[in-house]
Amino acid sequence: MSFNIREVVMDLERHAAEQGWDQPVRVYALVPTSDLLEREPALAGMLGVQAPVDPAALTPIEQEPLPERMPLEEALGRMAWPDAVAGCALVMERLVVKGSDETLAPPRGGDTGQWARAQDGAEEIRMVAGVLRDGERHSALRMRSHDSEDQVLNGEDLVPALTSALALTLEEDPEDGGA
Repeated sequence: MSFNIREVVMDLERHAAEQGWDQPVRVYALVPTSDLLEREPALAGMLGVQAPVDPAALTPIEQEPLPERMPLEEALGRMAWPDAVAGCALVMERLVVKGSDETLAPPRGGDTGQWARAQDGAEEIRMVAGVLRDGERHSALRMRSHDSEDQVLNGEDLVPALTSALALTLEEDPEDGGA
């Protein structure tokens, strides 16, 4: 079955935009809407879903917040999903500094975030990345300086390192036979 990962990522991006900037990292399980409603029929009204349900529809289910002070890579490395989850998505904000020919290094012992914000070309961005077990992926990126829906960039390989890291959370652990 082919699910619409692009639609889910763009919906999550719009949802994040409604909540405003300076939000924590959010992780979502992506489950087939038809499976979810089969197990929990009462959710149909809450989700505003009416029969028949599009077999390609996915419902994002927000997960518990990631542990504070744990690097994102480590938190993702500890994540595993049950078989009922068709994919996962992550929403995060980051500060990027446009590079130059020289390597920029923050001062030792100083506030790296404050230093980065003071650099020419510093830009706050929100990234939304989603992946499915079948390998399909999609991402969206919104810059704070261009904060409007018609300025959101999106594509399959927009943030490949992030989508690759998310894809690893969906792989079965050979030691335990899966999540």
